[in-house]
Amino acid sequence: MLTILKTAYTDTRADDLAWALGREPLPALAVLDLELSGAQLQLRLLGASHQVLLEEERGSCSETVACMPGSSTPLPLGVAKRVGDWEYEFAARVETLSQGSFAGRAQELLALVADHPNSLAGTFPGSPHAFTAMMAQRVQGQVRWRTWHAYPQEGRLVVTRTRVGVVSQGSRAARPLESARR
Repeated sequence: MLTILKTAYTDTRADDLAWALGREPLPALAVLDLELSGAQLQLRLLGASHQVLLEEERGSCSETVACMPGSSTPLPLGVAKRVGDWEYEFAARVETLSQGSFAGRAQELLALVADHPNSLAGTFPGSPHAFTAMMAQRVQGQVRWRTWHAYPQEGRLVVTRTRVGVVSQGSRAARPLESARR
């Protein structure tokens, strides 16, 4: 689903994005509720980026990647963490593109998510290439999502991917998961 967000586009920077796990739901500009084989997933576009809320019989998980004033957790390159009975893995990267390449990549990504049933994308008024997009799926008992945060004024695209799945007996005994920054 592609929507135009009804808010002014503010000149934020990719470096202002922060990551948080376990935050309460924040006010959203657009929401998509999904049911993925027993998992309730809510994709939320915020004025300052995204939030994903996951509910399943084993518990819940909340991921927020946004410009959050006062946040002390910058956007990490990677996180692996145990959340209750789940393994949570997060990775982020920043692509820096030329103006022409950025426009093409933005159009490609918006076309990818526009008609996908498990996706939500929002463009900001005032810049055709300023957007946040999210896409989710369930694969082999894991819930996965990808996000794209576009900053055309910088020519930067922040790409994240997340995987949440049940801790297997082998991995539970083999290694505890800790937060990691790569």
